[in-house]
Parts: sequence; C-alpha cells; structure tokens
Amino acid sequence: MTASTHWLATATGQAVLERGGTAFDAAVAAAFVLHLVEPHLNGPGGDLVALFATAEQPGTPVVLMGQGPAPEGAGVAHLVAEGLDLVPGAGALAAAVPGAVDAWLLLLETHGTWELRDVLAYPIDLARAGHPLSPAVARSIASMAPFFLEHWPTSAERWLHADGTPPAVGELVTNPAWAAVLEDLLAAGDDLGTGASRAERVRAARDAWATGRVAQEIDRFARVPHRHSDGRDHAGVLRASDLAAFRAGFEPAVTRDFRGTTVAKSGPWAQGPALLAALAILEPLDDDLLDPGTAIGAHTIAEALKLALADREAWFGDDGAVPLGTLLSEEYAATRRALIDPTASTELRPGTGAGRPSIARLRTASEFTAGVEGVGEPTVESTGDLRGDTCHLDVVDRFGNIVAATPSGGWLQSSPTIPGLGFCLGTRLQMTWLEEGTASTLRPSRRPRTTLTPTLLLRDGHAIAALGSPGGDQQDQWQLLYLLRTLVGGWSPQQAIDAPAFHTTSFPGSFWPRTWEPGGLVVEDRLGDAVIRELEARGHLVTRAGGWTLGRLSTVGRDPATGIVHAAANARAMQGYATGR
Repeated sequence: MTASTHWLATATGQAVLERGGTAFDAAVAAAFVLHLVEPHLNGPGGDLVALFATAEQPGTPVVLMGQGPAPEGAGVAHLVAEGLDLVPGAGALAAAVPGAVDAWLLLLETHGTWELRDVLAYPIDLARAGHPLSPAVARSIASMAPFFLEHWPTSAERWLHADGTPPAVGELVTNPAWAAVLEDLLAAGDDLGTGASRAERVRAARDAWATGRVAQEIDRFARVPHRHSDGRDHAGVLRASDLAAFRAGFEPAVTRDFRGTTVAKSGPWAQGPALLAALAILEPLDDDLLDPGTAIGAHTIAEALKLALADREAWFGDDGAVPLGTLLSEEYAATRRALIDPTASTELRPGTGAGRPSIARLRTASEFTAGVEGVGEPTVESTGDLRGDTCHLDVVDRFGNIVAATPSGGWLQSSPTIPGLGFCLGTRLQMTWLEEGTASTLRPSRRPRTTLTPTLLLRDGHAIAALGSPGGDQQDQWQLLYLLRTLVGGWSPQQAIDAPAFHTTSFPGSFWPRTWEPGGLVVEDRLGDAVIRELEARGHLVTRAGGWTLGRLSTVGRDPATGIVHAAANARAMQGYATGR
C-alpha cells in the first residue's frame, strides 16, 4: 500500500511495489517525484524526517534523520549584525544544510534493493517530459509572481512565462535543470565501473551531491545578496564546505505506550515527543474526555496540547540535554494533567525543573507588520486559508517493511531559484531564536528544532501502521486527533482522517514571525455550532476555518497476523491519494 499528499507520488510508489520493489525503494522513488509535483511544499534544498521498521526487525522503529544543521557561518552575532531580531522566513540566511536528498539516498543505499538508475527514472521522466500543474502550485506561483519579477529574477525565469504571467492550472511544467542534476548523480555511480556494487553506486551519488557541482552552485549563489522576509537584501552563509560536512543518519526512535499501542517518534530535535507528552497527559482520563467531537473532549485535548507544546518551547532542541525521561514520565504527566481547568488557559505554562532554558520573548500578531508576501510558515494560516503546506508519504510492502516520511522545505516561496540546479534553498533556521539561552537558540552545526514529525505505531513486537501529516506546528495536533479516534474511539483510519479537525495556536509558532495567539483555537465548522459555542463559552478564542480545511493526514498499515494491508488519505485538498492491493 502507498499513500501520500499527491496522486503522482502515490502512483510512483505503488508502481515500484508492483514491479517487486520494497517499501524503501518505493518511498525513495515517490519522494523524488514529490520534489517535482509539490514544489511549493518541498524540494531538493529542503529536509526530511522519517520513521521505518524492517521486516527483519519489525519491532524496532528507526528514525531516518535528514535534518541538516545550521551552517558554520550562521550564528546569533552574524544575524544581529545584519539588523535582525528574528531569523527571516525567506531568503538564504535562513537556510540549513539541505538534508533530504542525502537522507533518501542513504535509505536506498542501506535498505533498498533497486538500482538508483531505476528509482530515479520516474522523477527524471517527469522533469523532462513534464507534468500537469496542480491548482495549489499554480496559486502559489501566481501569488509570488510580482515578488519574483521585482526581487527574485531567477525564480521569475524558472516559474513565469516570458511575458511575466504565471502558468495556468493543468499546464505542463518541466524542470530540465533538475533532471540534469539527477543524471549527474547517476554518472557518479557509473564512473565506478562494472565492479562496483549497487550500494557503492548509491554512495558515490551521495558524495557527488555533497561535494560536486550542486555544492559549488549553492555556495556561489548564496553569496549574492537578495531580498529576505524583513524587506531587506542579505547574503546567505551556506557554503560548499557545509554540504561536504553533512551526512544523514539513523537514530533510535523515542517511544511511549498508549492504550496498548506503542507510539514511536523522533527525538527532541524535532517536535515529535510533544505528541507523546500529550498522550501521557490524556491516557488515564475517561474516554468521554478524549472524544474530539464533543465540547468537553475538544477542550480537554486542546488544553493538554497547550501544556505539551509549552514544554516543547521550553525544553526541545539539539543540545542533547533534553530531560525526556522526566517530561514523558507518569509522575510529570500527572502534574501537568492537574493544570487542566474547565476554562481555557491563555498563558504559556511550561513545567519547571533544574536547568530549564529560558523562554524567548512572546510576540503577538498585533506587534508585527508583514514583510514579504507568501513566506514564513508553509501551512494553513490561523484563518484556515491555505498558502502551502508540507508533504507526507507512507509505504508498506508485502514483506512487512514500513515507512512514514515527512519531507519539507526548499519550497518555491522560500528562496530564489538557483540557476543550473532548478531548485531553491530551505528556510528551516527560522525555527531557531536569536535570543541567547533558549533551548533552540541558533548555533552553527546544530539542527533547528524542526516541526517534521511522522509516526509509527507498534503492537506485540510489530509495526502496524505508519502515518503523518503536513501542517507545521499542527502536524502532531492533527495526528493526536487521529490517534484518539482510532485507538480510543475505534474509528477506521479513513473515518478518523475525514473527521472534523481543530488545533490550538496558544504557543509560540515555529515559523517567522514566531507569534502566538493566547487562547487561540482554530476549528473546522463541521465540529458543529453547539460544540463551537460551548468552546467559546469556556474561553477559547475560536477561529472558524471552513468545512474541510484542517488536517492533511495519510496512513498505511499491515496486520502482521494475516498480512492484510490498508491505507487511507486526506480528501481536503483533493490531491492526496492512497492505493494498493
């Protein structure tokens, strides 16, 4: 089974499975297709977090770490000297080292069975022959067209017609520059000769990516000042040496049991453990309090999320000193649970403890004047308006290999297109602070605290499901609703994905301009007028987002006893798709 946020990626993954490939072969092929068909949501210059389990070790969840660190030249002093008090939401100063491509190639090298040439045949064909432009991509390009023409001419050349008009929905778009890059990677493996193994050819492609033409072109382009989200021009600090120093890797997952199911997430350099903390707070409560479709359930869930996300802000980062044992313990969860009142909290309430880092200054939207249109958070705004998102894909094969992956960054709104490469850099450093002493203060060679947060579920020593969602700070919030509806409510995966969603905005956002809305709660109208009125009566500042606007989940799963597989995908954007047999 294959499920993803775009039907062409799903079709690619399933085609690989039908031809005898494994879930790992399929996931890599689908991911490189996502770079092409959802360029407003992810790209080769972006990053990736994935979780997987193998058929040989079905009870051991593993994290594929494709989050690049801050460049050596990136630091608080440099950005402050540039006149900044926040890392910009667009432009090369916000670029971490691109991590997605190396991570996908690492997965193929170590766990795949297909030759790289066969895997990349799908994206190379789409890049050269073209694919029909989706409505969401067309809207993103059209919204950015004036800015491209005035400030980012290389992006205008990449995305606009010669007369400056944007492409229409359904128009065939190609990316020959990116196809040439992929062909260069294949050539690096071919240069090893016929005596090289499949894995050695993939490893040669990884080395070519990190040290060859791509790194040199990125270095050269980042040095040229260009417009950032603060409305001024800056040069980036990402260098070829930063790419050469980075390699993706594998890490053990962080897990916690909930109602008989083990939930696996990445470490606290990402936001994943916040979902585990919310589950710890909610687990012993009566089922009636865990129903997202009722006012008391939605209130309880939202308040638990506020507490978990406050701890994310206070503790999570890449310094290796995050006390997860304490933050996920039963005793700590009980102290947090006791803070849930009948009325909505409008405070940021992280837990206390020895060595807790400081909290960055809280900012509200009223303090801010928007800079560049279309940049910052690549997800739904607080009003529910869609201006982009992240991607997600899930694959499970007949052997029991299973993958959940959330690639993002490097979207076309984030930075100017690099000529000769066909893609732009990411902006993940906007998730760091320029204030000293916080858990996620900008530091050279440290990873920004990413929002990318896929999930694996395990039971009785076997991985049984992979899931995830785009959505920035909302990713784990929407996944929590799914888990409560399936693990507590007994709903089917598709029912849980389709059900009305909500999320809180009562914590500092991860994306520029890093604001929060005390007591904020964004809901789909389908939650119902009576439920929404009661939430407002409890003190929540409710924003109605429309009927089908929140949540972008997909999932696959496998029953280890029967081998039967299942999948489900999101209908809201009319683009996600699940398929299999």
